[in-house]
Amino acid sequence: MSRIDELLARMTLPEKLGQLTMTASSYAVTGPVIAGDSTESIANGTLGNLLNMVGPGPTHEMQRLAVEQSRLGIPLLIGLDVIHGHRTLFPIPLAEAAAFDPQLWEATAREAALEAAADGLAMTFAPMVDISRDPRWGRTAEGAGEDPWLGSQIARAKVRGFQGDDLAAPTQLAACVKHFCAYGPVNAGREYAPVDISERALHEVHLPPFEAAIDAGVATLMPAFTDLAGIPMTAHGPLLRDYLRGRLGFDGVIVSDYNAIGELIKHGVAADLADAAALALNAGVDIDMMADAYRKGLPLALARGAVTMAQIDTAVRRVLKLKERLGLLDDPYRRGATAEKPAAIEKRRALSREVARRSIVLLKNEADALPLPATMRHLCLLGELASSKPDMRGPWAAAGDIDGHVTVLEGLSAALPQARITHVDGGDIAAALAACDEADAIVLCLGEAANMSGEAASRASPELPASQQRLVDAVVEQARARATPAPVIALLFSGRPLIVPKLAEQVDALVAAWFLGSEAGNALADVLTGKVSPSGRTPMTWPRALGQVPLFFGMRPSGRPADPQDYYTSKYLDVPNEPLYPFGHGLTYGRFRYDNLRVSPARVSRGQRIEVEVDLTNEGRAAAEETVFAFTRDPVASITRPLLELRGFARQLLQPGETCRVKLSIAAEDVVFPGADLQPVFEPGELQVLVGPSADRALLLGASVQLVQP
Repeated sequence: MSRIDELLARMTLPEKLGQLTMTASSYAVTGPVIAGDSTESIANGTLGNLLNMVGPGPTHEMQRLAVEQSRLGIPLLIGLDVIHGHRTLFPIPLAEAAAFDPQLWEATAREAALEAAADGLAMTFAPMVDISRDPRWGRTAEGAGEDPWLGSQIARAKVRGFQGDDLAAPTQLAACVKHFCAYGPVNAGREYAPVDISERALHEVHLPPFEAAIDAGVATLMPAFTDLAGIPMTAHGPLLRDYLRGRLGFDGVIVSDYNAIGELIKHGVAADLADAAALALNAGVDIDMMADAYRKGLPLALARGAVTMAQIDTAVRRVLKLKERLGLLDDPYRRGATAEKPAAIEKRRALSREVARRSIVLLKNEADALPLPATMRHLCLLGELASSKPDMRGPWAAAGDIDGHVTVLEGLSAALPQARITHVDGGDIAAALAACDEADAIVLCLGEAANMSGEAASRASPELPASQQRLVDAVVEQARARATPAPVIALLFSGRPLIVPKLAEQVDALVAAWFLGSEAGNALADVLTGKVSPSGRTPMTWPRALGQVPLFFGMRPSGRPADPQDYYTSKYLDVPNEPLYPFGHGLTYGRFRYDNLRVSPARVSRGQRIEVEVDLTNEGRAAAEETVFAFTRDPVASITRPLLELRGFARQLLQPGETCRVKLSIAAEDVVFPGADLQPVFEPGELQVLVGPSADRALLLGASVQLVQP
């Protein structure tokens, strides 16, 4: 008999339900404080999991209660939302996606795991792989953007980074992929709102990143708060039990979101807590986070016959198996036993700076307004965000220390020691205009405060605040009226694409600065001064008007595509169909030309690969790194296919005047799609391959291959 079976055989019902319960915690002067309970529950074995406790001291103190005082000595599973770093923060996930670099995505998750494990943690509630095509939704900041193929690559990289090769190692965390599934297309872009989408959208867009995470071996999974076509995900047996566990074979732990089981009552599918607990357990949810529904509701559900002891035992066995995989049953104090060395922390900060500058997207750069010249004497820096440490962190900072973050003002002051930098927060427009009257250049720090993105931060109008637009209007007017006009550069902080067509027209240079984490100011200074060329690309389409939302490059064709010569076609009367900036858009300080696209072999069967080559030349005056995208288009299929489907990307650094051949490889398996019955099909016929710098079809080179049956 295994030790897990031995433990199960000895456990009472309250002890079993304790293993299925996760409670939030904090640390007060008097010691650990457990929300809604007391440390007695840990000591008597009726509470088995914690979240939001940080630090080797507190976590080990709680482990001692569980291991040394409870009857069975089962250690705790302790987790935290380590979303984009732990104490050292990297760019928010949407920003990091803009780097288009799987090794980098994995490296940041690896460093976050090292730092969090040293703080006594064994689990992170990440990665979030929800696809977002609506910038109104606040949690857009936590994901990888609009494309399921890109989301799948990031899902795999993050799981590898967090979990490593050995989950029992004291430096690894159990990853929790979330929020299963289709949380992103909430109605009207409003957090926690209902979701009602087609089965095809579910299988083609929203499920693939979760499938990729499961294929990569993710240890745990969290269902979404939301319902899908009337069935709350926390109680969605067809997707959790039948599809996830049955079809995909996922045997890891499913943990509810915060109080989600209790909220089944408000959803209108459960009459009371026992009913809610039974629905969740029957659907396959193992751990109840913060609702206390399993401890209080499952005994009554058992008495009613709504669940069985065998179901409870199955869930407990999965939780104990996870604790065994994490090495907790052998040594519950392994995480947090050794303090990190200063050199490791310094190296992590350096990585944070590198990732941040590679996540920055240069959206516009007229007349070479950037980089700032080394001879600059006077720089005017406007906006509260220029000196705000908390806003550099982003909406989910977890254990990130405010004081450790570098502001734009600090970064530019260090990068331009010879220049006088005048900073005004911009609230007093007259003072702002006076400050920039004789400046060589003006940098506006605009956009969202950190609390304007993230969970529960949906925005009906994701635009510039009116006060900021008034500042822009006044500054641009004054700068243009000077005898020698000063360039106006806007740094746009946000957790989503913002709708800023007027701003984009007004300023000379526009930079998507996102929320870049601990080294935000230094990274922005590196790019603005030309120490490095910007190389980030937009992982989401930027609309030019709110009425275009949802707007994404993977739309399907219409039977009446837009035609300026034909009134009765798919178009708007008041704005163009095209976005302000397409997916993949991003400028560098170089200038690249694409030539001579070659695709082979001419005939491709399932199981083969399509080899793609294109010549790339840097015709600019600066060394720069270009991101080359490969898309496909199936022009004739049994099911209408999207106009473009992302299949790969490559990055290439070139010196001025240098040419190289960029190679990409597309698996024919990737062009399999769900047929009329949603079963995968590989259809013979023409497949177009398109290569270029973004999803702007006017910039893509194209060639074709024939798909054939083997």
